[in-house]
Amino acid sequence: MTTLQTVDTHDDASYAASVARSDTIHELIQDPGARGRENLRVLTGDRPTGPLHIGHLFATLQSRVAMQDNGIDTFILVADYQVITDRDRPGDLRSATLGQLADYLAAGIDPERSTIFAHSAVPAIGQLMLPFLSLVTDGELRRNPTVKDELAATDGRPLSGLLLTYPVHQAADILSVHGTVVPVGRDQLPHVEQTRAIARRFNQRYAGGEEYFRAPDALLTDVPVLPGLDGRKMSTSRGNGIALAMSADETATRIRKARTDSERFITYDPDRRPEISSMLRTAGLFTGEPPEAIADRIGDGGAARLKEVLTAAVNDGLAAHRKRRAELIAEPAYLEDVLHQGNGRAAELADRTLADVQQRLGMHY
Repeated sequence: MTTLQTVDTHDDASYAASVARSDTIHELIQDPGARGRENLRVLTGDRPTGPLHIGHLFATLQSRVAMQDNGIDTFILVADYQVITDRDRPGDLRSATLGQLADYLAAGIDPERSTIFAHSAVPAIGQLMLPFLSLVTDGELRRNPTVKDELAATDGRPLSGLLLTYPVHQAADILSVHGTVVPVGRDQLPHVEQTRAIARRFNQRYAGGEEYFRAPDALLTDVPVLPGLDGRKMSTSRGNGIALAMSADETATRIRKARTDSERFITYDPDRRPEISSMLRTAGLFTGEPPEAIADRIGDGGAARLKEVLTAAVNDGLAAHRKRRAELIAEPAYLEDVLHQGNGRAAELADRTLADVQQRLGMHY
């Protein structure tokens, strides 16, 4: 019997190795003629828990478009089952999913070059979880930092089995389509490391040492998290974010009501003035200017002038996205067709993977 080894994702050597692999992948993506580039398949995605906001645009959507445009096989998961890992009710998943899909397409994701699919439409992913669960220990799952963080955010709610096995579910997402690259920030590395461990353990225990599953690599993102208007993490529930679906007037109202401080002269000082600095940084992302330069230009114009500058930057920057999004939302049949096509491709790959796994387990009757 194979002994399960503890997955250590926090030591310096492990992180350094992840960085080295990530750097190699970045080079492959940028070099159209690089050897081995054809083996890259990206798996990424979002939970449809609410409207996507400008943080998603800069942190993930733009990078997905860039990978697609660089010819990288890209799979984007609408992780609808994962919505109920930490909540009792899923909400209006259909509307949330179609809205998320509209934002994907409006941002430039091309369904002819990227595969967008819904978790619930690929039953083989759930079936793959069963053998994968045999390859992890209870202790590993409970030590996973993301599981601990998500549990802490539920205000004392009991740990559900789905939340506990969240990392295994993500491993099934990735390995079902033989994803080899997973874009993440450093805080999400434990999930990728758990998936790598599951792939190696399956190969050793059930595939006779054959590399059936390639251990996927993390593609570490260097885009910092965009804070909300109040300097805290951007979140729709906190009312401190700007959703991509907002109208220009709604955006102006949200920014106008945002809290600032009592100092009139505008400066960029993230530690001492988080709200002001967040607004400057957001404006800079849309205009391409350093936040310090925007602060210098506004000077003693005060918070009112800053909010005017930010409103103009956001509304100008999102005008094309919002126009295209509105057109897409008006065509739900088209959005559903895009999703059905993506579901079909993902299901075909996952069904083949499940059949291969069952063959190696001796479950071919």
